[in-house]
Amino acid sequence: MLIKVYSDAASQGNPGNSGAGLVILYDGQQIQRHHYLGNMSNHEAEFAAAIWAFQVLETLSSDTDTIMYYADSKIVIDSIHKRYAKHFSTQLAQLLHYYDRYHLIISTWIPEKQNRGAHQLAWQAIHHQD
Repeated sequence: MLIKVYSDAASQGNPGNSGAGLVILYDGQQIQRHHYLGNMSNHEAEFAAAIWAFQVLETLSSDTDTIMYYADSKIVIDSIHKRYAKHFSTQLAQLLHYYDRYHLIISTWIPEKQNRGAHQLAWQAIHHQD
């Protein structure tokens, strides 16, 4: 099965209250979720949003599914591709723990305007803090 995953983070300040948004498309269904992350920097929030997205994905998928992962955070996508993040090695290791579960996964950076759904959900998480 092909599963498309969109994640994003939002922060009020840097650091500041942060939230994660997630949109998953699969088998004709769309799942939308948001999650309050607490107080962290913008980059920390982007990694936390990606990690949380893959934690949610793990409950919906199998390792044989093809995953298309989209994010508007260049640092997250570049770190996945390079498998290296100078200042975020712990977060990257957590992300790769979930990421490496899948046999075929393609990660792509997208502009913010193509990630509006996840972005709006991330802001909802901050406003509702849940």
